[in-house]
Amino acid sequence: MNIHKNARLTPIGRERLAMAVLNGQTPEAAARAAGVCPRTARKWLARFKTEGTAGLADRSSRPHRLYRTTAPDSVDEIIALRRQRLCGKHIAKRTGASPATVSRVLRRAGLSRMKNLDPVEPVRRYERANPGELIHIDIKKLGRIDGIGHRITGDRTRQSNMRARGEGPGWEFTHVAIDDHSRIAFAKIKPDEKAVSAVAFLKSAVAYYQGLGVKVERVMTDNGSCYKSFAFARACKRLKLRHIRTKPYTPKTNGKAERFIQTALREWAYAKAYSHSDRRTDELFRWLHQYNWHRPHGGIHAKTPISRLGLTEDNLLRFHT
Repeated sequence: MNIHKNARLTPIGRERLAMAVLNGQTPEAAARAAGVCPRTARKWLARFKTEGTAGLADRSSRPHRLYRTTAPDSVDEIIALRRQRLCGKHIAKRTGASPATVSRVLRRAGLSRMKNLDPVEPVRRYERANPGELIHIDIKKLGRIDGIGHRITGDRTRQSNMRARGEGPGWEFTHVAIDDHSRIAFAKIKPDEKAVSAVAFLKSAVAYYQGLGVKVERVMTDNGSCYKSFAFARACKRLKLRHIRTKPYTPKTNGKAERFIQTALREWAYAKAYSHSDRRTDELFRWLHQYNWHRPHGGIHAKTPISRLGLTEDNLLRFHT
């Protein structure tokens, strides 16, 4: 309960006031000691006698009965006009109701905002049954580093001007892959996001998972030009992979890769003040090892990704070097 800062009585003070009167004090004396009028003292005493301690709590100031409620037909008309995407004042003009009344009706109906008119698409979560059935691949563009950047210094002016003039250190591209079932991730830094780099990364990713005893069957990507190229299609055919592309402008379809990129940015790319891009690249391998072998993953009940491969003790010793 939010008590007014100048309130003379709280529920405990009201109880003390009522008990003082019941113990022999006059309402006038008890009210004077509490700093309220005798009428207030008698009110709380009466409530305490009839309802006990529960009657000393604050009550809503809303009247018990409304004598001029909005007619049901008017409520239905307001809601119907709202579903035609009319604004509140337009509805008030059409129905003759006040804007305040329209606002109350729409709030009770859960239609105060325009976005409430569109049904929310249900969350669809999926997970392949076995490792290697599907890997998600994506690319994250990162600015190259030749010194401490604006995320540490807070000065974006110099960096922005240099990149605009083409004088900055340029860009590099982190190609990432993550297994849909186990969440085992793989990543490499490439100089661009063209088809040649995408194909080279695909081959490296397949080889990495094969090294863990996982046979990749499908690969999911977005609709980037490198993934729509003939070279990438030929690589998938040679590797006997089924290539699945996401629906345009629907990144949640490839959500596991998108989420992994967010984690990588927070825990690797922007976690330290790197003095050079090479330092950040060197750290990537160590961070991936930590991610796959030691970091609890929230999407698989706080287990480590490597635990989902079901490796024996011999395999674990061979891979964990």
